[in-house]
Amino acid sequence: MIDKKEFLLQSIIKAYIEHCEPIGSSQLKTMYDIAYSPATIRGYFKKLGDEGFLAQEHASSGRTPTTEALKQYWDNKLNFKLSFVDLKTIEYLAQRIGVTVFIKELKNDKLVNILNIQDKYMILEFDNFPITIKYSSALYRFLMDMIGLEINHIIRISKDVGAYELYEQLSQFVKERDLSIYNTKEFLRLALTYDFDESFINSFLNGEVVDKCEEGLYYEELLPTGYVGSCNICNINGYNSKMLVVGELSKDYEYFYNQISMS
Repeated sequence: MIDKKEFLLQSIIKAYIEHCEPIGSSQLKTMYDIAYSPATIRGYFKKLGDEGFLAQEHASSGRTPTTEALKQYWDNKLNFKLSFVDLKTIEYLAQRIGVTVFIKELKNDKLVNILNIQDKYMILEFDNFPITIKYSSALYRFLMDMIGLEINHIIRISKDVGAYELYEQLSQFVKERDLSIYNTKEFLRLALTYDFDESFINSFLNGEVVDKCEEGLYYEELLPTGYVGSCNICNINGYNSKMLVVGELSKDYEYFYNQISMS
């Protein structure tokens, strides 16, 4: 059973996320019809402040949750699995809430045919798309043996055998393929605020970061302090997809995920 201190911490975090302003004891009591007196709430606020979970700019101001408090809050709230999600709602809420959403379809098409165009270039035909590359007799023979394999296997094999031009072309294609970004403006604002270098920005915009992330939450290992990245595997428009949501810790992710979920 949740104790008073934990209950009040969760309450003030929820209030802060909803209103984005410091919260006082009387205000919190009124907002959630809390039975404890303002004096009791202030006493717990002090304890939570001493423990590093609440901050106060000056003696007469309300409290705000610290970065550590918000991280622990989302660790507990966002440990769920998604199934089907609605793309239109994602697009709308990314703008409304102020987060950036990166979505990449998880396709692993097989190589089905190779067309030799007058010994000048080759067209590699996969299940759902073609890729054009320069022709060489050795590469043509190599790829003929790859027919029936998935593109990710071909990428790995081409790297192992030193076919680096093929490896680079296929890798770059896979990075950029089927990537959609919603509310790019918010991510670019973050990048400018923290002076991200060009390669770091591109690693998000070309899908490289999405490829590397697994399901779960990411904090300082990926983003500046005060931000969170939430990665989920889900079904969007009939395709298995990986979704990475990036934004400030104070955004209402619980509302976001509740609204986009169709299951």
